[in-house]
Amino acid sequence: MSGQRGKGRDASGRRPGGGPARSAKPSARDGKPAGRAATSARSAKPTTAREPVEASPPPGPFRLGAVPGATPGKWIDTWQERMPRHPLELVALTVAAQVEALRAGDVDAAIVRLPLAAADLHVIPLYEEVPVVVCARDSHLTVADELSPADLAGEVLIVPADDVLDVAVPGTVPPRFAQPDTTEDAIETVAAGVGIVVVPMSLARLHHRKDVEHRPLRDGPASGVALAWVAERTTPLVETFVGIVRGRSARSSRT
Repeated sequence: MSGQRGKGRDASGRRPGGGPARSAKPSARDGKPAGRAATSARSAKPTTAREPVEASPPPGPFRLGAVPGATPGKWIDTWQERMPRHPLELVALTVAAQVEALRAGDVDAAIVRLPLAAADLHVIPLYEEVPVVVCARDSHLTVADELSPADLAGEVLIVPADDVLDVAVPGTVPPRFAQPDTTEDAIETVAAGVGIVVVPMSLARLHHRKDVEHRPLRDGPASGVALAWVAERTTPLVETFVGIVRGRSARSSRT
């Protein structure tokens, strides 16, 4: 084996019949050392074609409007789980300003109260709220678990300026004092033992006090709640929230 390893050279490293073997050195051509070219070649980075990047929704925030009494909590929780890099900002709206807030772009979508006459909006009805009668805690009306319009005959019916039910109960008496500006003000008046207020159940719970009670009003005016947004501004974030409201899973496709 050692003879084969040294084949063509003697022990001194000379080739038979020739001078000493030359060590390999970089050659220079055209005045440029080969070593510099090799260094440049090593330092050059290979180029690769970039793969197309799938467009993702803008970072947000997604602005969700909500009228008093709306309860979007479960949908917000789902949003936060699925969209951690896209914050959701909850914006309080009045019913009177709900449409204008959407059109002005103050919110991207909103939980609104129906009816909503606006051809430029997409509207998805969500649920209807039961109307309730709010009365003083010591009122005789609290004896019943449920009330009918006939049970309210002779009662002073207070209708606040921000009423959402367009309440009119036959046999009730209008108050002799100025109309309260808000439902909260009306319920405060009721707590003092004056009159009754008819509101959606969510508003009765929102403005609940220890000195008032509420009972469902059978055959009373219901209040519809819906999700709405401007049709021409149906963004990827809006579509994502619509999917959450409709109960789609994170992997389901839009239908």
